[in-house]
Amino acid sequence: MTFQQLEYIVEISKCGSINKAAQKLFLSQSGISTAVRELESELGIALLARSNRGVEFTPEGKEFLSYAVSLLEQKRWIEGLYGEARNSAAPVRFLVSSQRYPFVADAFLRLLQVSDENRFRLGLRETGMDGVIDDVYDHRADIGVICLTDLTEKIIRRLLDARELEFHELAAVSPCVYLRRGHPLADRTSLTEEDLDGYPYVAFEHDQGVASDFFEEYPMSTLKKPGKYISVNNRATAIYVLWATDAFTTGSGLLSKGLTDEDVVTIPLEGKTSVHLGWIHLRNTRISPLTAQFIKLLEEALADSITFTRQLQNTPE
Repeated sequence: MTFQQLEYIVEISKCGSINKAAQKLFLSQSGISTAVRELESELGIALLARSNRGVEFTPEGKEFLSYAVSLLEQKRWIEGLYGEARNSAAPVRFLVSSQRYPFVADAFLRLLQVSDENRFRLGLRETGMDGVIDDVYDHRADIGVICLTDLTEKIIRRLLDARELEFHELAAVSPCVYLRRGHPLADRTSLTEEDLDGYPYVAFEHDQGVASDFFEEYPMSTLKKPGKYISVNNRATAIYVLWATDAFTTGSGLLSKGLTDEDVVTIPLEGKTSVHLGWIHLRNTRISPLTAQFIKLLEEALADSITFTRQLQNTPE
């Protein structure tokens, strides 16, 4: 199969006949017909139904046509992208994939403000831990930001080692409960699992089959099968649900000034081990200057987030 054959198929669909397509492409009718028959032979299907009245696309041909159009569009996009790069400096590229943490968004905004690159392609993707690991492993992201706990660390580190990924810890923080400022438990300085019994639990949705070790909510035994469970797929929706109901969720507890709804507070969980926040990248790969710059901003944003959160919680530094 060649792009030329795909172009013939698309042009036939536009013109309604092989003869008109040949005229538009300045080719012989027999040449296009031969190319289409060779493609049909290679695929083992009939793309066109031929008759004295002309040609019509078969059901298989109509389906193939949609793929052909998509492939040709991607080909033109790639040609345009790198054709542009040949005439000027290629844009600097950087993408961070992260679990849903405000301090990562803060670091990304800081990068946008200080970047002095003339041309760049920068991106931030928020997803679950399994998605972050896949993004870095498959080279879609330069680095990823995830968390480990004492309950999940052994399994996650084993997976990271199998994929030649390294985890670099940034900070260890106490797990907390997120809830609205007017929640019945909002005036408490700390909470236990028993205190939360009966309140709706909010969690980020995951693909079927994803182990609980990959969840970013802090694991608690009483939440394995909560009586009231609310599933969301993004940070903004989670905040809206917390703001509007007596629901709660668990996690790092970190809030970032200017990036977190002021009506949502976090309260430390009693008797729980730390959440270890850090970034991952492929082992034995060079860290680009832009990646190094982002990591520094990430460290600063996380430090500011920890300070801001402790001030709101009135806890010591």
